[in-house]
Amino acid sequence: MHLGTYYDGVELHREEKIIYARFLAPHRVISTCSAAGGLHDDLEYVYNHQSCEPRGHQRALHRLVTRDPRAYRRVICQPYGLPDERCATLGTAANMRYAAIREARFRDLTVVAVCTGGVETNAGRAGDPASVYEWNGSYEQVAGEALAPHGTINTLLFINHELTPGAMVRSVMTATEAKSAALQELAVHSRYSDGLATGTGTDQIGVAARLHTGAILAGAGKHCVLGELIGKTVHDAILETLKLQNALTPEGQRSVVRHLERFGATRERLTELIAAHLPADEARLVERNFTGIERDPLVVAAVAALAHIRDKVAWGILPGGCVPELWAAYGAQIAAAVSGNYARIPAYRDALALAGYAATHEDLLRLVGRALALGFQDKWPEPVIEEAAHGD
Repeated sequence: MHLGTYYDGVELHREEKIIYARFLAPHRVISTCSAAGGLHDDLEYVYNHQSCEPRGHQRALHRLVTRDPRAYRRVICQPYGLPDERCATLGTAANMRYAAIREARFRDLTVVAVCTGGVETNAGRAGDPASVYEWNGSYEQVAGEALAPHGTINTLLFINHELTPGAMVRSVMTATEAKSAALQELAVHSRYSDGLATGTGTDQIGVAARLHTGAILAGAGKHCVLGELIGKTVHDAILETLKLQNALTPEGQRSVVRHLERFGATRERLTELIAAHLPADEARLVERNFTGIERDPLVVAAVAALAHIRDKVAWGILPGGCVPELWAAYGAQIAAAVSGNYARIPAYRDALALAGYAATHEDLLRLVGRALALGFQDKWPEPVIEEAAHGD
């Protein structure tokens, strides 16, 4: 299926499990392709293909990715009649039908981003603990369990102007920052640490810039219009593809559980912690109405603020010695958001301060559970009902 032709220089096609770009004019390509990675001026195609299902799907073909990437590329290209020696390859478990395409222009400059992505199992933060060590063409397990690297954000980027080699590298940097910005806005958390994700462990990219266009651009950073167009197209395409692939949306992230998952929170764990501070009948009421409570905008805002304050402590911006006051103050905001009675904030703060919660994941969750319980206890005060006097 022909998806579109852009700036008379590249055609996009989708067939089954692949999206490929055919160059109508020479392009310089920089990519993470194992078989044709780095900088090339002689490629005719770049493509992104789905190699497996997103969860629990291991194929013998995957062994070729590291053992013989050229053979792997050849196997992928053959069914579609693509000349493998002239192709750069990106692979993923994401569905090609969920690819998002974004185009942006300014004067004579055009940028097109084509992104696929999934972050449910493989999102990570730069600097997270690694699982393998590569040496002499083999991978040694160094930590944790053997992981299936499914969950990848892939980016194809097309630019209608020639770039210097340095600007090609800079375009990769700018696109990567745009990806991390999109994940930040969605509050996607790492699956390997308690931090917010900056990407996945298997992200790939291919950037193609048209050659022989006269003026050669040397800037692709954030101060240049080209950098702005790269940032906007990649950011927006990633938001769109994650919505399609993972049903991941800003509205869906309006959730107390989502903001606390990286600290070990689940619906079951939070309701258990809340119930520990409530009579049985009220605990059952919370359980039945938990979704409405944990997705309330003011409650989510208060929990998100607490999570952010926790990060500031972890990063050293706020001193650990202030944790008791911080936890009590921001926990009180959570309680007030539930009850709707902000005049009770001092009382909530005092009650939470007495518990002496520490800067651990478990205590953070215990604090939130207690705060939610405190607020719920005050949410439905019994009104004073005066019975009408009856005359004789």
